[in-house]
Amino acid sequence: MRQYSRVTDASENFSTPTPHKRRKRYSGKNPRRFEDKYKEHGRDPETIAKVLAAGKTPVGTHRSIMVAEILTALAPKAGDIAVDCTLGYGGHAQEILPKILPGGKLLGLDQDPLQLPKTEVRLRALGFGEDVFTAHRSNFAGLPQVLAGQNISGADLILADLGVSSMQIDDPARGFSVKLDGPLDMRMNPQRGQPASALLQKIKPAELAEALEDFSDEPNAATLAPLLAGKTFATTLELAADIRAALPRLGKDDADLTVRRVFQALRIAVNDEFSALETFLRNLPACLKPDGRMAILTFHSGEDRRVKKALAGGHRDGIYSDISENVIRPSAEEIHSNPRSAPAKLRWARRANG
Repeated sequence: MRQYSRVTDASENFSTPTPHKRRKRYSGKNPRRFEDKYKEHGRDPETIAKVLAAGKTPVGTHRSIMVAEILTALAPKAGDIAVDCTLGYGGHAQEILPKILPGGKLLGLDQDPLQLPKTEVRLRALGFGEDVFTAHRSNFAGLPQVLAGQNISGADLILADLGVSSMQIDDPARGFSVKLDGPLDMRMNPQRGQPASALLQKIKPAELAEALEDFSDEPNAATLAPLLAGKTFATTLELAADIRAALPRLGKDDADLTVRRVFQALRIAVNDEFSALETFLRNLPACLKPDGRMAILTFHSGEDRRVKKALAGGHRDGIYSDISENVIRPSAEEIHSNPRSAPAKLRWARRANG
């Protein structure tokens, strides 16, 4: 009888090969979509170096502004109790912490529940344990409550940086960006309050006009308010397009400025920023030890006017022994390397002794 060898099905001995999956191609030198900038998200050193060299901020990070000037104003030293009222990415805190050791402690406040845990992890990784650094989810208006909760009667130095962090601006999902499409939100704390889209639906034209004038010095407030108030805008770019359409005679640069001013006013209204700032300024002297130092970094005229008035009044009444005579601005070199620093204004004060 003729013998036949058994033919074995290849599937019995070999698994189906996995199809080769090509690595995602990086979408150009400067991809526009936030999600596509994965080399920056992934901390690719070469890409990040190129972004920084171009005077830009890598996504997911923040470049602290006027660090040297703030350190000069606050003069941190070993043993100081410090408060960073707007912790953000932790850049200023990272520079202050080594200078207050040994014996010092820094309290970091931030109302953003998304960024605060990330910053705490980042600073812990740098070696700052709970004995020298604690993170607190709070708006700076809640500073007295945070200090009381830590059994601290007063701080040696207090810093408040009133700018929006780059992590918030660059992430379209937060709704702050005028360039990237996302939900029209703008809440610093997405778990509280109403988004900008809801505010626009409910606000009256007269109220919106007042907000645009008071919060961003918008010269076209009277024209824009009736065209935007009571309307439904789902996304940031939808609102930006309607703002430009409402002012067809404006050139591109002027229209862009108007869009930014409207977004600024809405952000301030959504987060009730001026009310929080005024509460903070009232509470500030009682939160400082005698001879304690404070510094506040502002980014637009409405903030700076309030800070300037509060410090001048405190100096006149003998609450502050010394204040900055003039506003301090970032250097030309810093503005060149980090254009987002351009509008920054720094003011400082020292608490009277006794």
